[in-house]
Amino acid sequence: MRYALQRIAFSILSLFILLLITFLLSHVVAGDPALVAAGPNAGAEKIALLRQQMGLDQPIFVQFGIYVGNILRGDLGISWFTQQPILTDLIRELPPSLELVFVAMAINLGISMPLGLLTARWANSRFDDTVRLLVMAGAGLPVFWIAILLQQIVAGNWGLLPIAGRISFANRNFEGPTGFYLIDGLITGQPGITLDTLAHLVLPAVALSLLFTAVGVRITRTSMINEFRKDYVTLARAKGAGEGRIMFRHVFANGATPALTVFGMQFGWMLGATVLVEEIFGRPGIGRYAIKAVTQSDINAVVAVVLVVGAVFLAANLLIDILIYALSPRKRGAN
Repeated sequence: MRYALQRIAFSILSLFILLLITFLLSHVVAGDPALVAAGPNAGAEKIALLRQQMGLDQPIFVQFGIYVGNILRGDLGISWFTQQPILTDLIRELPPSLELVFVAMAINLGISMPLGLLTARWANSRFDDTVRLLVMAGAGLPVFWIAILLQQIVAGNWGLLPIAGRISFANRNFEGPTGFYLIDGLITGQPGITLDTLAHLVLPAVALSLLFTAVGVRITRTSMINEFRKDYVTLARAKGAGEGRIMFRHVFANGATPALTVFGMQFGWMLGATVLVEEIFGRPGIGRYAIKAVTQSDINAVVAVVLVVGAVFLAANLLIDILIYALSPRKRGAN
């Protein structure tokens, strides 16, 4: 509990710094937030009234307090290009992106962890050399190129999976209670919606996960090699323990813990990297929303996206830190 409270306190401090950065970003980049909120055709009186309403005539620390208070109330401002509250936009756009990231992370973990363990067990073998070569090649391939290639071959030429979109045209009017179609299909008793959503997720998730999987394999391999070299592995072999038991019960359990730190950071990075994938596959999501906000010079929406992505990144790392602590008896004993 003490460790969890320490990590929560650190995350709150990090969130405060994030709020300060986004506050300064909204002032430095936008110039005059009242002018941005009023629009290009607003008169001087309207701009002056908005400055008073937004507290821009107050000292900077008072403005920051107002900004934090608005954030805590869920008031992220009004989007210039959608003319809706930004919080409403993000509630609509965030679930598709999180679904994409969850599936991509599942692919990442499903490949990185076992492949890293196997390459560590047979380090410097032909199998290890082959995997490392493929990993280096995968790390060097641009995400947008992989996405277009998957669209062209798997969806276009082979017709195995949908080429774009979040859901089929026949299900376009579906609305779920949570916004996560993978879950909503099951909640509403429509498993076809879940399968349709999953089919539209496969290609974008593979394209998004490729670079992160390449990094994950290397990190996991290094961590597992260090475990194979420790004395307890030699002792276990001397006692006649099977190689499978050593690999999965001992080495994997201990070596996976350091790798989880990297995977926690990758979750936040993936959410920020959805921009290209969502644009290419024509998916709704926070990345595509951010592109529209940038092209429309909607600084309030851009700042809100930065704040939400940063908050998700902090939350993911907080959960991973607590999970690592729970899985590490040595660390608990040290404290």
